Amino acid sequence: MFTSYYSSPIGVLKIIATNDHIQEILFLDEETNVEENKFAIPKNNVIVKCRQELDEYFKGKRKIFSVAFHQKGTPFQEKVWNELMHIPYGKMVSYAHISESIKNKNAVRAVGTANGSNHLPIIVPCHRVIGANGKLTGYGGGIWRKQWLIEHELNHSKNNGLLF
Repeated sequence: MFTSYYSSPIGVLKIIATNDHIQEILFLDEETNVEENKFAIPKNNVIVKCRQELDEYFKGKRKIFSVAFHQKGTPFQEKVWNELMHIPYGKMVSYAHISESIKNKNAVRAVGTANGSNHLPIIVPCHRVIGANGKLTGYGGGIWRKQWLIEHELNHSKNNGLLF
């Protein structure tokens, strides 16, 4: 396992990878102190590519990630996470939209729980899922980060934001 810390406009991200793929990206609390040497890029090609793609994303140049990633979950979670990958950059959908897309329209709450269990924020764009009323709801990194990510994507796309 390899670990790297990445300084982003929305705070420090902790990136965890194997030799083959990104396994987890965690938002660190603002008060978390990370030693300066922890920001050095480890000798791991997957992390190097992830950091490069995050740089491009935060500059508004990358809309889709190509770095290899994998996260384990239940079959239902994996189905939801796969569906999240189909939400275009700069677009938002509701939890109900996701539940309908996976052919389980009564699973809105379960979709929310699976969305909250996503360990690869930004790459697997769980921030693009909002309440049916158009309001921002739960986000593991905090609502302010979700709002920042949505506004960032809207500012760098020609989309009007909503798919539903």
